[in-house]
Amino acid sequence: MPSFRRLRGAASPADDGERGARSRSDKCRRTGLKIIGAKKVSLLAPYMKPLTKLVIDYIEHEGIEVVDSISLEIPDNLEVGRQDPMAPVEITKKLNTANVDAIVCSACVQMPSLPSVQPIEDRTGLPVISSSVATTYQMLKKLGLPTGIPGYGALFSGKY
Repeated sequence: MPSFRRLRGAASPADDGERGARSRSDKCRRTGLKIIGAKKVSLLAPYMKPLTKLVIDYIEHEGIEVVDSISLEIPDNLEVGRQDPMAPVEITKKLNTANVDAIVCSACVQMPSLPSVQPIEDRTGLPVISSSVATTYQMLKKLGLPTGIPGYGALFSGKY
């Protein structure tokens, strides 16, 4: 499978195929979904559709079904980082969340979304994670630090 950076068209010395930084965040996201017990999800990604499809393939390879997805099709990484961190609150309203166990409000660590996690959870009653939340959770766990951070979604609820 091609690396995320190659599909995005962003050449980088850090791109080392499947072991690249984006693959690590993808693994954290999938691990976070497993921790909260998600078997079916809907997700929002800033990527172009082919890269979103790759993300979906990775998630489904782990046995988690992706019921619906939205690709924002932002081709520029810098533009992804400039997105309004509250935008996922409105955008995720367009996702089919019937019969899903969780929502991924940002499938990209570069896309700001932390302030959106709890409002989406409050609106839907579903656990909500983002790649950044899942990556931070994994870092805290590995460092032996507390993961209970109220107001930032199920993964930071202190339950896991």
